[in-house]
Amino acid sequence: MTISKWNVDVAHSNVDFSVRHMMVSRVNGSFNNFSAQIEADAEDLTTANLSFTIDVASIDTRNEDRDNHLRSADFFEVENYPELTFVSTIIEKQSGNTYNVTGDVTLHGVTKPETFKVTFEGLAKDPMSGAVKAGFNVEGKIKRSEYGLTWNAALETGGVLVSDDVKIELHIQAAKEE
Repeated sequence: MTISKWNVDVAHSNVDFSVRHMMVSRVNGSFNNFSAQIEADAEDLTTANLSFTIDVASIDTRNEDRDNHLRSADFFEVENYPELTFVSTIIEKQSGNTYNVTGDVTLHGVTKPETFKVTFEGLAKDPMSGAVKAGFNVEGKIKRSEYGLTWNAALETGGVLVSDDVKIELHIQAAKEE
């Protein structure tokens, strides 16, 4: 194939995360508003140019009080830092349809390189629209403290309320521009 532009199908994509809570469980959440610039040969990502933007205020953990706290200065401080961005810099094929995609993540005014595992899930023609669609699964982890997101509370039994590690998982369906 050749390099094409792809548009994220937000109705068939999600941006999810999870953190350990009270050292005994997980809190899961999503960002509902996001966009991407994708120029890629879907079957060979090594030459792709990828950028992703997330509207941090669109956070949704299914708890309004928690979401408002996450939007506040204790965490994301969305009034001053409304977006989380990712811009790819290096893409290395690992095996099969799996790649390590490294790029600059900017969150809360801090930019640093992060690497994510990306799996190309395949191509299909959408029977409803006729568009060629590609599927991708993205997995990774960041440390929130490295981005200045350090709010926490100590637990009586030891440990902290919110883990430093944040697991990230994206399921992306993109439509090839005609």
